[in-house]
Amino acid sequence: MRYLVIGAGAVGGAIGGRLAEAGHEVVLVARGAQYTALRDHGLRLRTPDGDRTHPLLTVDGPAALGELRPDDVLLLAVKTQDTEAALATWGPAPVAGGGTAAERLPLVCAQNGVESARLALRRFRRVYGVCVWLPSTFVEPGVVSAAGTPLTGMLHLGRHPHGTDETAHRIAADLEKSRFEAPVVPDVQRWQYAKLLGNLGNALEALSGPVDGEEAEALYARVRAEGERVLDAAGIAYASAEEQRRVRGDKITLVPPAGAPRGGGSSWQSLTRGTGTIEADHLNGEIVLLGRLHGVPTPLNELLQRLANTFAREHRPAGSMPVAELVRRADEAERADMGEEAGEGAARADAR
Repeated sequence: MRYLVIGAGAVGGAIGGRLAEAGHEVVLVARGAQYTALRDHGLRLRTPDGDRTHPLLTVDGPAALGELRPDDVLLLAVKTQDTEAALATWGPAPVAGGGTAAERLPLVCAQNGVESARLALRRFRRVYGVCVWLPSTFVEPGVVSAAGTPLTGMLHLGRHPHGTDETAHRIAADLEKSRFEAPVVPDVQRWQYAKLLGNLGNALEALSGPVDGEEAEALYARVRAEGERVLDAAGIAYASAEEQRRVRGDKITLVPPAGAPRGGGSSWQSLTRGTGTIEADHLNGEIVLLGRLHGVPTPLNELLQRLANTFAREHRPAGSMPVAELVRRADEAERADMGEEAGEGAARADAR
């Protein structure tokens, strides 16, 4: 199979580079400065076992490839906020022998959150979800670092919304030859929702820096607990923290490559790069959406979603809000929410 990596940034570049090292055919899809750097100089992948440059075919869209091949796999690794544009571009692409990519080719969503696979299923017949556990960083155009060793990452894989098939097993086999562990599971969303709970801290990190002090850790615990209450109310299953630790064990140790220190997570990187967008609507915003659907208050996730979007829109520096200020705002948001609930309860009592 040939892998078309749509979004050859931190995650896409790490997966594409490792697949190429293992002898698989890979095409990188990028735009802007990343496209130019990859096209002209190749992908430089920095890992604990050394740096390598991969001169891979790089395109900025399907037109550059002509007809796609029936054995192509579309590996979608753009941020969720860019998913719709990517689907609209690649879905109609013609495939040799007839039909389009949306009709004939597998689409693998290697992204944070759970929304992209839903969006993809509106257009593509064969959609696969991935729970991405892959510490990687976009260093500069053309350069990606992946700090995990001895495995580069763990990628739980399955059909969306559920099930497995031969294609999933073939993709997993290719990934496992490429320094990943890729369990094929019939309930991939259970792993994705577990990862989502962890990703609720992405906005916190982007706003106030690493979540490693007492105040920041306590705030994240409150944000996560809010998320768990929402998922429980919605009847959505998720892998427990203990199950995740047991499965991952010590298979992935972070050893940032020399000269390419491990930066913050994906939301931090978006602010650092000044992209103007951030994925909070599909991380904290997923909890907010489910909370509104199932009647569970989500003041903390609403706050992080709003502030993260403001930082991205106004190009504010990552980590520039003191954590004490963020905690103060979180306390205020919870008190305001409690006040609203009390007022609504009184109004209902008066109506009776």
